Amino acid sequence: MSEPLRFLSRGEVVTVGADVPPNMTVLDYLRLRLRRTGSKEGCAEGDCGACTMVVAELDGDKLRYRALNSCIQFVGQLDGKALITVDDLAEGESLHPVQQAMVECHGSQCGFCTPGFVMSLFAHYKAGAPRDTDSLCDTLAGNLCRCTGYRPILEAGQSMGLAPDRFSAFEADWVAKLKSIQRQTGLRHESPEGHFLAPVSLNELLAILRGVTWEDTWILGGGTDVGLWVTKQHRRIGTLLYLGQIAALRRVEILPDEISIGASVTYTDAFAAIEALHPDFAAMVRRLGSVQIRNAGTIGGNIANGSPIGDSIPPLMALGARLQLLSPAGERFLPLEDFFLGYRKTYLRPRGIVAKVIVPRPEPASRFGVYKISKRFDQDISAVLGAFHVVLEGDHVASARLAYGGMAAIPQRARAAELALQGQRWAPDTIESAVAALAEDFAPLSDMRASAAYRLLAAQNLLRKFVLESTGGKPIRVEAAE
Repeated sequence: MSEPLRFLSRGEVVTVGADVPPNMTVLDYLRLRLRRTGSKEGCAEGDCGACTMVVAELDGDKLRYRALNSCIQFVGQLDGKALITVDDLAEGESLHPVQQAMVECHGSQCGFCTPGFVMSLFAHYKAGAPRDTDSLCDTLAGNLCRCTGYRPILEAGQSMGLAPDRFSAFEADWVAKLKSIQRQTGLRHESPEGHFLAPVSLNELLAILRGVTWEDTWILGGGTDVGLWVTKQHRRIGTLLYLGQIAALRRVEILPDEISIGASVTYTDAFAAIEALHPDFAAMVRRLGSVQIRNAGTIGGNIANGSPIGDSIPPLMALGARLQLLSPAGERFLPLEDFFLGYRKTYLRPRGIVAKVIVPRPEPASRFGVYKISKRFDQDISAVLGAFHVVLEGDHVASARLAYGGMAAIPQRARAAELALQGQRWAPDTIESAVAALAEDFAPLSDMRASAAYRLLAAQNLLRKFVLESTGGKPIRVEAAE
């Protein structure tokens, strides 16, 4: 039986019927159905931030506010949550403190990008986050502006105040209403154009997987890839199976020897666990995508997508991660490095999903590093990403795991280079045989991001950089040429 979608907007429960198809984005729903045109479409792929909305979710008896790209989020993903857009901030003639700060600091010129900046700053405001330049730059990295040069926008962020806003006054009411629309069983929303399914338990998920027509069913995690398949490739969707409401897949478990991350855990929610594994890994996640993307994208989705340039995969592979795979036929555990069979081909069985990523903690005698090469620091796809993990006995290499993305049709380990390191003294003057062996491990391609020769040289230099930095050398930072 079909059920309507339910979410909170402007303090009232909105019910969405069968006239909304599963592939309708929140941005299209806002602009075409609700006629709330403050949110803009700039890129339709989650890069420019002009469409930024804020979604509030229950966090116990409080609300957690997060910025998301409405252009690649589907309406079904709002179920059980509260939606806030730039159209909702002002109250009559009274501007929200974020809007007032943008006015006073002259943070808008043409105005097209302004709604997105306002909403990113609103999420920052509601989180009570620091107002220093670095924190604000991170918050705004997913918002592009061609006019202002960003200085007045940063000044607006620094001056937008700390006092509770009008949303704080009715937070308790929103919490009560959101609790009233939480589902005890999964959602099945049907329309003439397709279905949106959102189970709330693994048993419900397995029951769905047994019955769906696999060729016409898309698994949806955060939407940062699937959203583009709809907005850019105009693919037809029969059934969207959303995993974001399953509590068991949104759980992070910190264990003495390992960390278990559910496949639907977003990068934002996994950040503390990733930082506990190693600060370098956390620093890479900061560059993986904007705040909006990290609030939506899931680690499980990054893996299951099978992309050769998924940034989370090489560091997980270098750390020796394994996967829990789940299907109606049962579960199995598989080393992450064995999951990828070819370009966008994976070990997933029919009707199967990635359920969990299990990551061993690095040993005390180990060295670990992650390095990303891209044309921009923020919001860019890797040309090469290298992740390195060596375990030492004294000053010699007992074991090594070197993993790269962007070097082949799949993310993979550099087996020949690892073998060349085995037993060697861990020092800059003893690793050149391993550096040379990378040419045996990879025959990179040339494309718009880098040539084959550049990729190989970069991969070799990243290994050299890791050895230098992990043996006491100062971090190597190459500044842009004047």
